[in-house]
Amino acid sequence: MSPTPPQATFEAAIARLPRWILGLALLGTAVTAAFLGIRAAGGFLLGSIGAWINLRLIERVVNRISHLALSSEAGNIHPRRAGFGLLIRFIALILVAFVIIRYSGFGLGAVFCGFLVCPAAAILEIVFELVKYDHT
Repeated sequence: MSPTPPQATFEAAIARLPRWILGLALLGTAVTAAFLGIRAAGGFLLGSIGAWINLRLIERVVNRISHLALSSEAGNIHPRRAGFGLLIRFIALILVAFVIIRYSGFGLGAVFCGFLVCPAAAILEIVFELVKYDHT
């Protein structure tokens, strides 16, 4: 079964988000290195990598939930166990990020700004869709 046109457009937009993140991460890292130094640029890059990982985790969870909702396996799922697994992954990601930021020497502000490339990529994708939208 091929996806419907709105679903195909949505899937194409989701597929473009990592490219937007990569472009913003490279541009932001270069600008940060030029103006604030290599340590801040490393923090920005680290935050950008975290944003990409976060996008992939969210995408995976949403795809799994939608797959389970549409499949016949929906009755066999234990919501508490699935939710607990997600909670454990999220806590592990936060702890790893905290340890890396705390002991790496990267600035917290630069890492946070790097983490904001994901929302910036989503905004760029919205603008891209608005610009390419044809009125037919």
